[in-house]
Amino acid sequence: MNQKAWIISVNMGYGHQRTAFPLRDLAPEGKVICANDYLGMPVRDRRIWETTRKIYESISRIKKIPLIGEFIFFIFDRIQKILRFYPKKDMSQPNFQLKQISALIKRGWGKHLIEKLKSNPLPIITTFFTPAFMAEYFGYPGEIFCVICDADIARTWAPICPQKSRIKYFAPTSWVVSRLKLYGVKEENIFFTGYPLPQSLIGGEKMETLLRDLESRIFNLDQKKKYFKQYKVLVDKYFGRLPEFQDHPLTIMFAVGGAGAQKEIGIKILKSLAGKIKADEIKIILVAGTRKEVKEYFERNIKNLKLKNNLDKNIEIVFDEDIESYFQKFNLALRKTDVLWTKPSEISFYTALGFPIIIAPPVGSQEEFNKKWLLRLGSGIPQENPNYTNQWLFDFLDSGRFAEAAMQGFIEGEKLGIFNIQKIISQ
Repeated sequence: MNQKAWIISVNMGYGHQRTAFPLRDLAPEGKVICANDYLGMPVRDRRIWETTRKIYESISRIKKIPLIGEFIFFIFDRIQKILRFYPKKDMSQPNFQLKQISALIKRGWGKHLIEKLKSNPLPIITTFFTPAFMAEYFGYPGEIFCVICDADIARTWAPICPQKSRIKYFAPTSWVVSRLKLYGVKEENIFFTGYPLPQSLIGGEKMETLLRDLESRIFNLDQKKKYFKQYKVLVDKYFGRLPEFQDHPLTIMFAVGGAGAQKEIGIKILKSLAGKIKADEIKIILVAGTRKEVKEYFERNIKNLKLKNNLDKNIEIVFDEDIESYFQKFNLALRKTDVLWTKPSEISFYTALGFPIIIAPPVGSQEEFNKKWLLRLGSGIPQENPNYTNQWLFDFLDSGRFAEAAMQGFIEGEKLGIFNIQKIISQ
């Protein structure tokens, strides 16, 4: 269990960094390496990464521009589109994007990073596919692992010659396991681990922290005991008995994406629930991430809605300019969150901790598949019109639908990914 590893991520959106954050304790000195922003990176390498990141963030923001924005996003999304799973067929042929990445690596992209790591050839665990491809091409002597952070993946995640590759994959879902096989990845190189959720939200392998927090959440989500009456046996199995009193008010968390997309939804939620916020009947947590402009947007609109007196009381903004500090604040706020409202990004996997997910509109092909996965689990509920949150939210609450979704996520989702990954690299 003491095996160390190089943990590698990239700062394009939050997904790859959020996935790496729970694994940081495996890294020397607890430090995650950012493949596209590390000390001493060659100018040419940085330029390639920066171009990629700017395109990603610009496309995510431009989508909301009528007509032209939607058209540009459509073209971009088609390039990285995930193909239909059925009918099953050989999907091992590399796509255009993968060929472009391979060509850049053959011209030396990433060699500097891999040569640095060779001086201490620990296992590599990367949450983005490109560093894995770089490590293999430049002959890294240690093991190479890649953590997948979506419920389904495009062909670009698998190597250009999958049958000859030694890259090993940590898959968050059984669907990803099957998809990797269709892409030609050898079965012995695929491990179904589940997504690496933060240990601070789980506790140990007996999940003592998770179960304690979930007890309080189910109490808040089933105040009329609709779910409890139908599924008492199930509740008793996991909790024995639920608390008799609230330890926090009913709390809804709304999280924007890494590019600041969909921040307007958060304000629509506040406007619709303003009466209940002022009456101290509900708490809203707005997640601005590391984007100061999103934080200021939230603050400005809170003031305009005459809710400033509720800020830091039953309106909270989660923000920090430092990415790791932001993740720590986000995880801490989750412990007293009852409903998680977000687009179906990597946060979708947090449903395994017993969070019902209100699904905001997906952005991109991979998020469409994450949405499909949440709906199959029964733990995701597509958002209704945010302008009428004060109506439909409480209908779902009173019917026990949120409590049911929370339990579905907890029962059906894999929760112990962090422990499973630790065991595999220690073998």
